[in-house]
Amino acid sequence: MTLTKSILNILHEILPAQRPIGLHEPGFGDAEKALVTDCLESGWVSSVGQYVDRFEQSLSTYTGIPHAIATINGTAALHTCLIVAGVNTGDEVLLPALTFIGSANPVVYSGAVPHFVDCEAETLGINPQRLHDYLTDITEQRGNTCYNRNTGRPVRALIVVHILGHPARIAELAKIAARFQLVLIEDAAESLGSWRDDHHTGSWGQLTALSFNGNKIITCGGGGAILTHDPELARRAKHLTTTAKQSHTWAIGHDAVGYNYRLPNLNAALGCAQMEQLPQRLAQKRQLAKDYANAFATLDNVQFQKEPANCRSNYWLNLLLLPDREQRDQLLHAAHTEGLLLRPFWTPLHQLPVFKNSPHMNLPQTKALFSHGVCLPSSANLRQPDYPINKI
Repeated sequence: MTLTKSILNILHEILPAQRPIGLHEPGFGDAEKALVTDCLESGWVSSVGQYVDRFEQSLSTYTGIPHAIATINGTAALHTCLIVAGVNTGDEVLLPALTFIGSANPVVYSGAVPHFVDCEAETLGINPQRLHDYLTDITEQRGNTCYNRNTGRPVRALIVVHILGHPARIAELAKIAARFQLVLIEDAAESLGSWRDDHHTGSWGQLTALSFNGNKIITCGGGGAILTHDPELARRAKHLTTTAKQSHTWAIGHDAVGYNYRLPNLNAALGCAQMEQLPQRLAQKRQLAKDYANAFATLDNVQFQKEPANCRSNYWLNLLLLPDREQRDQLLHAAHTEGLLLRPFWTPLHQLPVFKNSPHMNLPQTKALFSHGVCLPSSANLRQPDYPINKI
């Protein structure tokens, strides 16, 4: 029996019979309908309303990070993080090459230059030792600023992405950021509900971005958020995301170029109901990951990606590593033919035409993971009797 056939047989055993099965589908029920209806009936459906405040408070309470600012999507959240962090035109921002393009686009929006670095197999995130060695080799300190000796540009920030919900080695990366005087930003778009050393992702960076897109563990239909421990950064982020409007009883004034990035109350109502279900979804997803891990352990030449040591991952997307790219593509073709919508990793960003001139280090692990990795269907209730997921 071929490897592709063996993997498909396991997927047929684990997954429900319905086809097609998407990669990660949202789930809605009576709670979402009730809160969205209440929001509609209140008339407060735009960027002001009780559900925006409630949603922000629920994020802060859950993560243990005191300040949360809700935004229209994760891209807006990350863009705001970069602005508040002081990233300027002509700066370089370090980030992994193996991530969704939404991690890099806001860097360009800020007038900065993405600088791509390599990942590691255990966490899928940035490799701390290789990053340290690389920065030691190519940068120099001038006063309080790190400069790239090859380009002459300031290296201003480090974006650490928690890939597929698995926490990166963020404590070590935080020390590197401090050593090279970089602002540390966490892209936790995929990792709500993921913990390292009993701290939620986002607990180490000066600023953190979340996403609540329709394919995330919870969704607002869109939506994102900024997290921070710093009250002044929080104040500025909220001000900029609400068009930098100055508070006044009746006059309309603005003291900066701001952004219309505030999450609408209607979306926040959906998010509030989804947050109530987060613990259950995490438990369901961990059970699905356990079922995958046990089933694929019977095959000698594939590897299921498990959570890193000292971590509790949300297993946003489950990852299977195959022997080579040829077998990866055979599986993807066969699975899609059968209505199982598996996908490869994102194309490494340095390979995209838009970033072909961006600086990058040698990226062997990025290339290996891209060539070998296949993401499996990971919706929370795939193993539950109420599948298919109810959708509004």
